[in-house]
Order: sequence, then C-alpha cells, then structure tokens
Amino acid sequence: MAGTLELRQAIVAWLNRRYRLPAGALDPDKNVLTLAGTKEGLYLFSSLVVPREKAGRQPIVLVPNPYYLVYNGAATMAGAEAVFLDATRDNRFTPDLAAIPRETLERAALFYLCSPANPQGTVASLDYLKQAITLAREYDFVLAVDECYAEIYDRLPPPGALEACAALGDGFANVVVFHSLSKRSSAAGLRSGFVAGDPKLIGHYSHLRSYGGCQVPLPVQAAAAALWRDEAHVEENRAKYRRKFDIAEAALAGRYGFYRPDGGFFLWLEVGDGEAAALRLWRDAAVRVLPGGYTARAADGRRNPGEAYIRLAIVHDEATLSAAFERIRRVL
Repeated sequence: MAGTLELRQAIVAWLNRRYRLPAGALDPDKNVLTLAGTKEGLYLFSSLVVPREKAGRQPIVLVPNPYYLVYNGAATMAGAEAVFLDATRDNRFTPDLAAIPRETLERAALFYLCSPANPQGTVASLDYLKQAITLAREYDFVLAVDECYAEIYDRLPPPGALEACAALGDGFANVVVFHSLSKRSSAAGLRSGFVAGDPKLIGHYSHLRSYGGCQVPLPVQAAAAALWRDEAHVEENRAKYRRKFDIAEAALAGRYGFYRPDGGFFLWLEVGDGEAAALRLWRDAAVRVLPGGYTARAADGRRNPGEAYIRLAIVHDEATLSAAFERIRRVL
C-alpha cells in the first residue's frame, strides 16, 4: 500500500532536487506514501486528522475560499465545521492568516491550502508558508498543502511547504504536501500521486489506507517512477502553457480584470456575474467555462468571492484557444 521502493525513492529524489532539501531529510520508508491520485488522498486524509472534538467543541477545517471542492466535502464527511477563508483581489487571492480569530485557530484540526491556487493561480510565498506552519504547530492542527499545480508555472518555481519546513529547521511535524502526475505530466488518467511530510502522520495514513484506499497497480507505479525521474517532458509542458498564456494576454489584457497567473492553467476573469456570463458564453459562443461562484461559498453573511468571476482552463491547443478568446471578447 505504501508503494514500491523504486517509486518512493524516485519521489524523494525529485523532492530533494525540486525543493533543495537537506540530504537525508526525507526517508522513503517514513516520509512518503503513494496515492491513487491526490483527489482520494486529500479527501480521505481528513478522516485521519479530524478528531471528534477540539477545544471542547466541533473541530474546524480551514478552507480557502474559492476552493477545490474536495476540501469542503472532506471536512463535512469528517464531522468538522468548514470555515471559509476568503481569498480575494484585496489579499492577492491568498487567505489572510492574521485575520483568523484565535478561537477559530484553537478549534482548527486541519488547514487545506492550495499553492498555486485553484482557481486563481496565485502562489504562497516562502514566508507565508513558514507563517502557516508556525500557526499549525502553535495551535496543533495539520497543514495539508495541495501542490498539484506546482510544476506549471510562468516564471519562478513556486516554493513548497517542505522547503519552508527545512528553512525553519524543525523537521516536518504537522505538515504534509500532496503532489500528482495529473498536472505535472498531463497524466490525469494514470491516477498516481503521493503525500509526503510528517512521518507520524504518514505512518498513520498508510495504516488507514490499508483499510479504505486503493492499491496503485505495479505497472502504474513503474511508469510513475519514470515520470518523476524525468524533467524534459515537464519543461516542454511548461513551455506550452507559457505560449498559451502569451496568447491569452495578447487577447484579453485590459479586459475582465485579466492578470497573468503565477502558476496553474486557469484564467480567473472578472465578468460581473459569473453564472450569467457562463450561460451566455455556452449559448452564444460555444465556449464552456465554470462560473466562479460554483467554486466558493457565501459565508458568515459575506458575498460569495467567486460569483463575479469565471474560471477558464487553457488546456486546449493554441488555435482553439485563440478562437475561444475572440468569441469571449465578442460575446462579453
């Protein structure tokens, strides 16, 4: 269930290269667990770390808002209260850690953080990650960082939570990261990813997955090991996305609050009413996008931070994207 030694060694070698971790910091037998894709890994993880109560009350799972829908589902199924941390243009689409009330932190059992963010494409800085780790250790919750988009970036490679742990110099306690080949290697159908970090959590999670997780087939693990060892296809993939963002910028700059994201492959366009815009684009332009409000919640009387946006995935070929951008400009 933990994965073949070949695959775990390839993952550790990649993490060491990518995040410049100290030699020997990661043990393939203690710090890494393979997953059948990170979707199931992120979802099941909440069942491991969310207790029946914390600080005498229902535990809290902190969720960025907007968010990957798995986070909220995982919180609900674990019996926790999801507390949504708005990530808006005002805070550069990154949850404001200083604004989280002390009472909320005391009840927090888990904090899902995505960097680069889905859908906004913003990257948490190394200092931000260090602050989040410090809070996790001070208030004894787990920081689970979804880094699945970390290898699709425009200019600078996004820092990682394990890198932040190394900078702090206190090991990986309270911290895990999730990575996937779906985005890095455009291998979504392979269903192969991993979780790495706190050895105590990894050990408990391996035990839990032996009951409720899926074994990754051995041929898939062999292919995954080869992909983690290779960077050429990743660099080629990254270059393709840069060209697509060039096309997007040329077509949409100065419109819809366009900005070039730091990472990921989404455009987060401000259109006034995301749902109405999505319907209009599908009906009048044959362009399918996701209403931004579907990725977020209106919490505690606040406006849904995604309702004015649409999420557009730039995953088609360049010619198709160019045509789509022209239609968007015509219809919106």
